[in-house]
Amino acid sequence: MSMTKAKEMKGIILAGGNATRLYPCTAQISKQMLPVYKVPMIFYPLNILIKAGIKDILIIVSPPHSGRFVNLLEPMFRDVGIRILSGVQEIPSGIPEAFTIGEGFIGDDNVTLILGDNIFEDTDTIATAIKNFDKGGHVFAKEVKDPERFGVATVDKNNIVTNIVEKPENPESNLAVTGAYIYDNTVVAASKTIVPSGRGELEIVDLHNFYLQKGELNLSKLEGAYLDAGTPDAYLDACNLARDHKLYDNFDSIIQSAVEQGRDRFKMQAKNMLYKK
Repeated sequence: MSMTKAKEMKGIILAGGNATRLYPCTAQISKQMLPVYKVPMIFYPLNILIKAGIKDILIIVSPPHSGRFVNLLEPMFRDVGIRILSGVQEIPSGIPEAFTIGEGFIGDDNVTLILGDNIFEDTDTIATAIKNFDKGGHVFAKEVKDPERFGVATVDKNNIVTNIVEKPENPESNLAVTGAYIYDNTVVAASKTIVPSGRGELEIVDLHNFYLQKGELNLSKLEGAYLDAGTPDAYLDACNLARDHKLYDNFDSIIQSAVEQGRDRFKMQAKNMLYKK
C-alpha cells in the first residue's frame, strides 16, 4: 500500500518593488533592509515564518538586490536548519506573481506568503494558523479606520467570509485584509489564470475569491498593531512600534540567537581587520 507524503509548508517573503515613496533612502538599499529598531525590516516577516516552524524560505527581490538578502541571512541561519533562498521579480507585477516565480521552490507543498514591509504585533495568531493549516486559503484581517485603502473582507455572524473587495469606495466593513496569506498547493495553478486588473497588476484579491468561491477561504482577526511600512510616516511608526512595544523581545529564540552569533562574528571580523592594519 502506497503512503501519501504529507505536504510541508514553504514560506515566501515578497520583498521586491522599487520603494520610490521612501527615496532617497532606498536608492542604494532595498526597503526591506532598512532598520526597524534593532533589526532590518525583513526580520519581522521572517520571524513569523520561523515561529511557525517553516524551514524553507524564499525571498523574492528586485534585480539590484538579488544577492544581498541571502548574503546576510543564509550564513546566520544555515546552522539551525533554515534554508534561505532568493528569487527575482524583474518588474513588480502584483503579489500573485510570487507564486509563479516560486513554483519550483513550492513544489508539491503548501505555502505562506508574507509581504516584506508588513509589521504585525499579533504574530502568534498567524504562526498558529500556519501550523494548523490543512487546505484552501487563510487570510488575516485587522479592523482599521480607513478600510478603503485595503482589500476589505465582509464576514457573517459565524466569522465566515462572504465577500472581499479591493479598495472599495464604500466599504461594507472595516476589516482590512493584511499582507499575510496561507494557501494550499493549488495556488500555483490558480495564479496562472489571473489576468491583470485595470491598473495593470495581478491582484491578490482574485486569489482570495478563487478560494472563496470554492468555500475554502478562512479568516482570522488580528489583535494589536499592524503596519504597512511603505511611506516615511508609516516607516517611522513601525520603528517606534518596534521599540515601544518591544517586538524584538518576542521574536523566536532562533532569530535572537542567530542575531547574537552574527554580531559576535561581525565583532571578530572588525577586530581582525583592525589588527591587519
